Amino acid sequence: MPAICLYGPTGSGKTALALALAARFNVEIISVDSAMVFRHLDIGTAKPGPEQRRGLPHHLIDVRDPWQGYSAGAFRDDALHAIGDITRRGRVALLVGGTMLYFRALWSGLDELPAADPVVRAAIDAEATEKGWAALHADLARIDPLAAARIRPTDRQRIQRALEVHRLTGSPISSLQGRQAAAAGPQFFRIALEPADRQALYEDLDRRFAAMLAAGFIEEVRGLMAMPLMSAGAQSMRAVGYRQIWA
Repeated sequence: MPAICLYGPTGSGKTALALALAARFNVEIISVDSAMVFRHLDIGTAKPGPEQRRGLPHHLIDVRDPWQGYSAGAFRDDALHAIGDITRRGRVALLVGGTMLYFRALWSGLDELPAADPVVRAAIDAEATEKGWAALHADLARIDPLAAARIRPTDRQRIQRALEVHRLTGSPISSLQGRQAAAAGPQFFRIALEPADRQALYEDLDRRFAAMLAAGFIEEVRGLMAMPLMSAGAQSMRAVGYRQIWA
C-alpha cells in the first residue's frame, strides 16, 4: 500500500481524519510540520502528547533542539527512512501536516542548490541587524528581481536563503530553482483538506489560540527565551505564534 499523505491548513480537520484512518488501518504517523520537529515547542504547535504518541506511534517529532536548524532536505531524508522502516514492518505510513515545502520535497525532490553555510548566514544576519531586512530585500531585487518579486520584504528566511545562494554560487536562486534531483522513492496517496467555510475556520483558529494561551503558551515561550543558546533568530522562532510572543 502506498504511503498516505494528509495535508491542509491548521484547523482543517487533519487530526480527526488521521485518527479515523488509524482506527481502520495499521498506521504509524509521520509528522510533516516544521515546528513540531523542535523539542519544547509543545503548546503552540498543538503537539500530540506522550500518551497519544504511545498509543499511536509518531515519527519526526522532537528531533531537534529549538536552537538548531532543520531543512527540507533533512526532512526528506528522515521521512524516506521512516517510510521504509514502517513499510518493512508491514504497516502503513500516514504523513500528516501542513508544511507544504516538506511535502513537495518528498514528492518531487529538491532543487539542486548548495547546502546552508553558517558563515554566510551569520554575515547576512549581521547585515540585517545593521540595515534591516527591507534593505536586504532591496539588495536582492537588484541581483535577482524574479526571486525578489516572489518573496515578501518581511520573509527573513527566504531573503536570507536567496542571498546565501547567490553568494555561494554567483548565480541568482531563480535561475537554479527547478533543476530538481531525481525523486525516486515510495508511491503516495494524497488527501487534501480544504475547508469550505473560511469564516468558521478563522473562528475556530481564534478559539484554538485562546485555548493555547490558557494552557500556558506565553510561559512556554518565556521558557524558550531563558535557554542560553536560544535567540529570536532561531529557526524554531519563525513558527507562527512563537515569533509574535517573543517580539
